[in-house]
Amino acid sequence: MSNALVECVPNISEGRDDDKIERIVAAARAVAGCHVLGVEPDRDYHRTVITLAGEPQPVQQGAVALILAAIDEIDMRTHQGEHPRLGAVDVCPFVPLQGITMEACADLARRTVQDVAAAAAVPLFLYGAAASHPERTLLSNLRKGEYEELASRLDGSNRRHEATTMLPDEGASVWSESVARSGGITVGARSILVAYNVNVDEPDAVVAKKVGSLVRSSGRLLKSPTGQRMRTQGLLPSVQGMGVTLEELGISQVSMNLLDVDACPLHLAYETVKSVVGDHGTVTPGSEIVGLVPLNAMLEAGRFYLPEASDEHELVNAAINGLGLREHHRFEPDESIIEWAIRGLSA
Repeated sequence: MSNALVECVPNISEGRDDDKIERIVAAARAVAGCHVLGVEPDRDYHRTVITLAGEPQPVQQGAVALILAAIDEIDMRTHQGEHPRLGAVDVCPFVPLQGITMEACADLARRTVQDVAAAAAVPLFLYGAAASHPERTLLSNLRKGEYEELASRLDGSNRRHEATTMLPDEGASVWSESVARSGGITVGARSILVAYNVNVDEPDAVVAKKVGSLVRSSGRLLKSPTGQRMRTQGLLPSVQGMGVTLEELGISQVSMNLLDVDACPLHLAYETVKSVVGDHGTVTPGSEIVGLVPLNAMLEAGRFYLPEASDEHELVNAAINGLGLREHHRFEPDESIIEWAIRGLSA
């Protein structure tokens, strides 16, 4: 292998049909050199997080194959789930791991969008480091109104979007049966992001939604009786968050994206949510990492929970126990820690 190593994390809008998920993942797995490191379906979110890694070219080709398979397999007209989504492949970011720049990952995203547009009539949006306009950088800006408002967005009647975020970068820009089926596909490039969810012992997400609005960096939107608006500052830096229910487990979660795990370590996110949830009279039965996590993030958490430890494996186990990563979910370090999952790829 060359020194260049890239990660790609497609999130598909299917989390309940195992056979369908496997057919979609198999399309990427069939590309030589594109390694599938993780497949994590969630029935409540009706979403699956897939992690690909390897050299840039095969990973980009694997991403295209996976997106096209998802377009064939998923019908957004019948999709219902807890997680926000725009289309069959709601997001597909390229992430530099080693020997590759962010701009090179942005080029991979642009090439992916061009390749998919050449093969399928679907709306394609670029975000993150690949964004075509500063207002298109944030996924949340492109996802406003979600799938349900995509038709009005494409015909120009949707007032939720400015002209700078309204239309796709490539592909179909007119509503049709094929667009109704696929929804919008968002591809981009970003730094390592940790998808991290803290469990809350309640069935209806009442507390989880309150806490999500308090801990996320954007804080709460406040309105005066006369319609004036202002925002509070959230408790955690570089964090997106919301509260959701997990009906299958009978609990809720504060679902977060840690955009900069150095600025907001795992243990800071967990202990902050735990503290505020406790103030609302309930508890946090552990937490969940979705996708892969950098080794250093686990080591930092391990040092918080077991400061006398020095061995990597001991620190990782301390983090697993301190964060409760196995209370309701599966967590295997050799599969879920990026460096440990990919160490065989360069052999």
